[in-house]
Amino acid sequence: MNPINPRDYEALARARMDPAVWDTYAQGSEDERTLRANERAFDSIWLRPRALVDVANCDTTTSALGAPLAFPALVAPMSLHALVHPEAEQATARGVHEAGSLLVVSTLSSLSLEEIATAAGSDPLWFQLYLYPDNELNESLLRRAERAGYRALVLTVDANYIGNRERDRRNRFTPDARFSFGNFSRGDEITWNTRGARAPLTWKTISWLRERTSLPIAVKGLLTAEDARRAVDVGIDAVIVSNHGGRQLDGTLPPILALPEVVEAVAGRCEVYVDGGIRRGVDILKALALGARAVLIGRPVIWGLAVRGSSGVRDVLRMFHDELTLAMRLSGRRNVAEVDRSLIANLQWLSVAP
Repeated sequence: MNPINPRDYEALARARMDPAVWDTYAQGSEDERTLRANERAFDSIWLRPRALVDVANCDTTTSALGAPLAFPALVAPMSLHALVHPEAEQATARGVHEAGSLLVVSTLSSLSLEEIATAAGSDPLWFQLYLYPDNELNESLLRRAERAGYRALVLTVDANYIGNRERDRRNRFTPDARFSFGNFSRGDEITWNTRGARAPLTWKTISWLRERTSLPIAVKGLLTAEDARRAVDVGIDAVIVSNHGGRQLDGTLPPILALPEVVEAVAGRCEVYVDGGIRRGVDILKALALGARAVLIGRPVIWGLAVRGSSGVRDVLRMFHDELTLAMRLSGRRNVAEVDRSLIANLQWLSVAP
């Protein structure tokens, strides 16, 4: 198959990947209702395109916390890229560079954050941070990210306890027997089954983090207006509306449906992003129309990496970019700023059965 859209890469990746590795990336938690709903939710959002607009010059550029983007999409943090390609996150970083996107590097990457930064060169990177009971370890990760030139921190707040991922349990999947986590030594005792004993997170955690770094901080894993307002009140620079790709609490609201209330709650006081279920360029268009500054793309990037390494990552992201450009033209939007709520047909239709 010559892939012409991100779904094609998904089929090719599944055919060549070890089934247990496929499952660990593709799975959700428990009955996987949220996993399925994340994608289906986009089907409930209908568009109101405008006609007779000169869209010959369609500008998709934007920025994320000051970093330039060729189009409004970042690559979500995902662990252990070495499971799908021997060059791991270095290949991902090269593909992201060629597509003009931005990579959010996971704490649980296969390669060290420094090795990934070297591959990215002058490209901006964000570092997704998990916090552990050992504050010396946490501060070490923080200082290393700063020295390596990372532009922002992403604090994931919805994964202190690992969701009930039954495919991993059935497969008895423990990749750390073969692959190590690049940011830790064996003595740090970070393993796949526990992902380390993580520190409990409260609103005080954000204050602790803010006191120790001048980097912008994004909080990933919020789904409610209440939490979004409080995040802004404690000085967060960005909110990423997310349910961890359906891998944590099964039955949670799809992020695209939570997005409008979060955008309304922050009222322009911080940047808002969304991830979960984005599989086409038109999905990005819908997210922008509902108030997101940009989206984060996860699994499709892994499928591209598994099939063609850095070229696959680049191709998948360019497919999203090309599809978004066409969707903007077909909806009569000449630039990202013109993609607004008026493009959405009826907000009361924003619902999806699990």
